[in-house]
Amino acid sequence: MKHKLLKGKAWVFGDEINSDVMAPGIYFKESMDVMASHCLEAIDPLFAKEVRPGDIVVAGRNFGVGSAREQAALAFKELKVGAIIAKSYARIFYRNSLNFGLPALISEYVNEIRPKDELIINPVLGELENLTTKKNIIISPIPEHLMEMISAGGLMPYLKEKIDNGEIEVRKK
Repeated sequence: MKHKLLKGKAWVFGDEINSDVMAPGIYFKESMDVMASHCLEAIDPLFAKEVRPGDIVVAGRNFGVGSAREQAALAFKELKVGAIIAKSYARIFYRNSLNFGLPALISEYVNEIRPKDELIINPVLGELENLTTKKNIIISPIPEHLMEMISAGGLMPYLKEKIDNGEIEVRKK
């Protein structure tokens, strides 16, 4: 199966970005679009207002540390972020990202990416080209079967599609 390339402008953040600033608790009773409009505002007040569909979040170590709130990954999804690339992730944020259909990529070389650099990524092949600097950057590939799940919109839409197509049998008790 052929997967689309991801292309967007880089939004660069540092290490230890907490899930509490991705999805501030004060907005938990609000809709997801309201929650997302406050994503990362404590770090970059312009992020949620100016990020565009397909843009790529670039971060350092332990991205998504903190509360195990799924709203953190959902906020990026609501903002139509194309992918996240980080040196490492907090485990639950990483799983939530993939489960909600948001590519979460890993690279030791994120420090070579600057804000507003134009990036193009082939997540299955593990290729990232920085169109601004003309550099190729090594990223860990996402296995094709996992990229199928991400492309379907995440785990639940993927499973529904498989069930509807008869590829997974559901037993009724």
